[in-house]
Amino acid sequence: MLKIVHKRYKEHFPEILRKASEHMDLVFGLELKQVQPNSHSYNLVCKSDDTGDGSLSSAWRFPIKGILMPLLGVIFLHGNRASEEEVWQFLNILGIYDGKRHFMFGEPRKLITQYLVKEKYLEYRQVPNSDPPRFEFLWGPRAQAETTKMRVLEFLSKANDTVPSAFPSYYEEALRDEEERARAISPTKAGTTSKASTCSKATSRLNSHPE
Repeated sequence: MLKIVHKRYKEHFPEILRKASEHMDLVFGLELKQVQPNSHSYNLVCKSDDTGDGSLSSAWRFPIKGILMPLLGVIFLHGNRASEEEVWQFLNILGIYDGKRHFMFGEPRKLITQYLVKEKYLEYRQVPNSDPPRFEFLWGPRAQAETTKMRVLEFLSKANDTVPSAFPSYYEEALRDEEERARAISPTKAGTTSKASTCSKATSRLNSHPE
């Protein structure tokens, strides 16, 4: 790496390396680890399962995470549905082109319209009443279950060296989404607690009246 960094920037190399490693971690879930203390040798390793129980889907690991999170972001930023044209315009900026095999993601159209759709991370559907037919992308049910608008907004913010509140309208929408999720979880927890309490009371009554 030092060989390809212009001598003008060699004194800034530690900061360049730090920023690059942060973005590789953020986008791809790759961690830069020093081989030995005080050495200039590093290895790129996949970060361990964030859930700790091995349940993390492969879609959130390298390399697919590198395309899934940006896709969820562009869908969110386009009003929770993005036209096929908007998605490909965005992917082109990342150097990913329709019909051109990518060195990391393979055939991109197959990945986003078949694999991620089959795995229910994306929905790919025809726009109603469109003639000629046009298609759009939405979040799939697994994306809605396994991540949130706030997490995606945090991802986009970090990628742009800012904070979620720098995007006021999207931040407010993400906060509303968090509140709705919390309200949806609360009745379930309350029902579980009530059921457990009822069972506990019934057990106590049985224990207090032995035969």
